[in-house]
Amino acid sequence: MNRTIIHWLVGQKLPEHVAIIEAVPGVGNVGKLVVDGLIKKHPSRTLAWILHPDLPPHAVIGDKGLILPPRIEINSVMLPDNTTIITIGGNLQPMTAAGQFEVSEEILKLANENKTPQLLVLAGLTAGIEDKKIHVICSDENVRRNLEKNDIQVSKDQPKEGIIGIAGLIVSLSPIYKVPTVGLIADTVGASADALAANRMASWIDAALNIPLGLDLDVTEETAKKIMETINTSRSIDDLLNSEENEVSSDFYV
Repeated sequence: MNRTIIHWLVGQKLPEHVAIIEAVPGVGNVGKLVVDGLIKKHPSRTLAWILHPDLPPHAVIGDKGLILPPRIEINSVMLPDNTTIITIGGNLQPMTAAGQFEVSEEILKLANENKTPQLLVLAGLTAGIEDKKIHVICSDENVRRNLEKNDIQVSKDQPKEGIIGIAGLIVSLSPIYKVPTVGLIADTVGASADALAANRMASWIDAALNIPLGLDLDVTEETAKKIMETINTSRSIDDLLNSEENEVSSDFYV
């Protein structure tokens, strides 16, 4: 039985949208910077929370001074061309393999039930300072053919170490749930918040997928500063949750 709960705050389903963009913290926090930047810059609202018992047990005080549970948020964002995208992200993901699988499964079910045209999974990959590629990956032959028809090269050798966490599960399980899904992996120097890599990824999405995210470096840099503040104030909970079972090599990303 899937233990994931989607707690709706607005309605009971997703509004019409051109894409879902999913990202959780990882190497360089590249995808998270894009998602947080979109929410900050454009009109947005929180539609629902994704709750799971394997999320870190760390409730925090929200903007309104109320204690909020550990969660992954689902937001709607209106883009400059008046289309809507859905973002799925937050500051954490489940600490267990089972929890990550269950949340990934629920996200794919949600996308399928709401007829999502495309699901984009954003992440970062540790690379050299001169490496600035966006690696495009997928797990469905039809998705790959469609990408290549639009002159988008699909990577066959990166990431060499594979993908762990929600990012890898969503992309790899997507054909089972019939959701067109693409993973976008940006080379990053691995800094805690790589605004340059995030800006490069947003620009790539604009140009290659014709989704006008309308982000700029100023927004991603400001978002990066806030992420760093969050990281600096959460060290104690890292110590609490740290164990050999949950340790992950820095060569991987989520």
